Amino acid sequence: MQTTTQSTEVSATLIADIAPKIHALKKTFSNGNTKVFSWRVAQLEQIKKMVVENQDDIFAAMQKDLGRCDMESWTAELGGVITEVEHSIKNLKKWMKPRKVSTPIVAQPGKSYMLPEPLGTILIIGAWNYPLLLVLSPLVAAVSAGNCALIKPSELSANTSSLIAKMVSEYLDNDAIKVVEGAVEETTELLKHQFDHIIYTGGDVVGKIVMRAAAEFLTPVTLELGGKSPCIVDSSTDLEVTASRIVWSKWMNAGQTCVAPDYVLVEKSFAAPLISAIKNKITEFYGADVANSKDYGRIVSERHCSRIIKYLADQNVVFGGNHNLSNKYIEPTLVLDPSADSPLMQEEIFGPILPIITLDNIGQAIPYVNDREKPLALYLFTKDSRFEQQVLTSTSAGMVCVNDGFMFAANPNLPFGGVGNSGTGAYHGKIGFDNFSHLKTVMKRSFWFDVPLRYPPFTDKKFKLLKKLI
Repeated sequence: MQTTTQSTEVSATLIADIAPKIHALKKTFSNGNTKVFSWRVAQLEQIKKMVVENQDDIFAAMQKDLGRCDMESWTAELGGVITEVEHSIKNLKKWMKPRKVSTPIVAQPGKSYMLPEPLGTILIIGAWNYPLLLVLSPLVAAVSAGNCALIKPSELSANTSSLIAKMVSEYLDNDAIKVVEGAVEETTELLKHQFDHIIYTGGDVVGKIVMRAAAEFLTPVTLELGGKSPCIVDSSTDLEVTASRIVWSKWMNAGQTCVAPDYVLVEKSFAAPLISAIKNKITEFYGADVANSKDYGRIVSERHCSRIIKYLADQNVVFGGNHNLSNKYIEPTLVLDPSADSPLMQEEIFGPILPIITLDNIGQAIPYVNDREKPLALYLFTKDSRFEQQVLTSTSAGMVCVNDGFMFAANPNLPFGGVGNSGTGAYHGKIGFDNFSHLKTVMKRSFWFDVPLRYPPFTDKKFKLLKKLI
């Protein structure tokens, strides 16, 4: 059965309604309603209930938006949201507790601690490639920290956007959590207003716009921007398992994943076996005719599909390359040794093309990675522990996974975030709670034993004693 998508127009929020929504959220926060433990847990439970009870509608919306099968949508999005909720509920009391620190002798008798407090109203701007996960996962963190939130889903995944707006209105506290639907005009209007934190997931062009707008209010931002994530394959690796994991992580969601391997680095002598293994796994996973696989998705729009197809011009395609613009279909494609200055290697692909770059020796992979912007993710397949440590200590990336694809995203104890051009800030689990909290410094001192050493009049004796104490 051929996978298809159904485009639709998003139902935009009236511009005139945006400011009142923001004002209402700020009023709710000032009333203190969101700060109590019981409210936070209740909303987290409702987020889980919302996802579980509406899973069929969510699957249908994602099928229309991205041509994605139900199991992939569950694995990539719904399951992740549920895991985040359960992890947060389990640990929330501990995260909310004051965090004691030692007090120096000069401040004795006294005690010192950090008190987590919510920031206020959080703006969550989601992305179209994982349209549910990339708004609800930040929402879990924002709610856990006791904040109000305004969600802006992506208009490109219009069916999912509309469903999110409907579900939030039915399941969550609408005084504290609201949705604005729309495109550029609505997002531009949102950014004219002051929030207490903004989290944006998407490309660096819009990321810069968000950061400039936030700077007008000195608003902190979390930016998840992606980039060209390298995949280094050492000849010592387990070839069969490596090929399976590369194919899974690259062609999930038809390659439209910010942490998908963007290109592979491999020694010339090992390139042919690796390419052969990857070809075999593509056929094993999706069949000889990928276009008719129910498990392979579609590109989100004809515009993005056309952009990706242009990357194939004048390239050495060694597998795949077939495409159908009207069906927004591009076959899993391997390109061998594209020019370093080609658009394919200069821009984030965000699609189902995987360049294979051959090197004289695998050690050249480290300077190759370091000569480029810091990636959101880096993947290394090797059995050589010395080379593993060399890569870990000599390269910089937001996240690293050794001998697999983006499985780090399945661990709520690990932060998800970039570095440098690939993003700033992180969330998931406690890191997400802290990201949307202010750790307020508190010192409490006793009135007894008030040593007058620090008070005027100052003497040489006081000065000498003070220097010994501090």
